[in-house]
Amino acid sequence: MNKIMVTVESDLQNLIPDYLDNRAKDLRVIEDCLEQGDCDSIRRLAHRMKGSGGGYGFDGITAIGAAMEQAAVANDSGEIRRQAQALKDYLDRVEITYV
Repeated sequence: MNKIMVTVESDLQNLIPDYLDNRAKDLRVIEDCLEQGDCDSIRRLAHRMKGSGGGYGFDGITAIGAAMEQAAVANDSGEIRRQAQALKDYLDRVEITYV
């Protein structure tokens, strides 16, 4: 499993662990929403991921959030699940260096 290398500004170093922990928590929320058929909540959560990822240096999270948001708008639970798996994979593989 190859690491995903991300370079982040050192002034964000204290914020990054919580940010990534919250994205892991998002995975559980997404699963719960899928079970309930609540694509609107997934859409809002994905929209926030899309907006925040790049600000912290995680362009991959932004891309996943954008794809998941589109899938939620389309009520495409299969694609939402694929993007949730992509987020899990990203979080498992990301390795951060601070500059």
